Amino acid sequence: MRGCFITFEGVEGAGKTTHVRLLAEWLRQQHLGVVESREPDGTPLGEAILSIFHIEGVAISPLTELFLFEAARHQHLTELIEPALARGQVVLCDRFADSTLAYQGYGRGLDLEEVDKLNHWATLGMRPDLTILLDLEIPAAFERIRGRPLDRFEQAGLEFHERVRKGYLEIAAREPGRILPLAADRPVEAVQAEIRDRVMRLLHTRGIRS
Repeated sequence: MRGCFITFEGVEGAGKTTHVRLLAEWLRQQHLGVVESREPDGTPLGEAILSIFHIEGVAISPLTELFLFEAARHQHLTELIEPALARGQVVLCDRFADSTLAYQGYGRGLDLEEVDKLNHWATLGMRPDLTILLDLEIPAAFERIRGRPLDRFEQAGLEFHERVRKGYLEIAAREPGRILPLAADRPVEAVQAEIRDRVMRLLHTRGIRS
């Protein structure tokens, strides 16, 4: 039986990493096979690509960003995600193709149709079974990440991140069957309870049980 692919999306500080970890722990308690990963650094090649963004003084254009992330995504899909799904495991991924549409499309201003085409090419047309969109207003998001070293995207400023958030919400409105938007400004336990309920219903529908 093929496994299930669940992705987590949202702006910086929305809680994606926390909720992936909590959901993975809970699914393992249900005796389900789980693989946790993230983008772009879910594979050794992805780690190498991500390191490029950390090189001081290196200018990276929006289109170059797009190509680098799509390369990392295709490797991630073929090396980790597809094999895990073929083994019948539940794959939880912190970011996937929606991130590229939100950040490079809406945020950087690249043509949305072209970004979508490249996403489709890099993923071989595969889409998540469920996407959890953790929605958080940008001022609150910046308050959460205050005090930690900021990466290239976190340094992009409020207007950029407002465009990213708007993009995520528009994507979610277009695909209500796949994307579950949740207000992330609530206690972690409350958000996680909604995630678990939706995931368990999905797994039962797919015939995946502990």
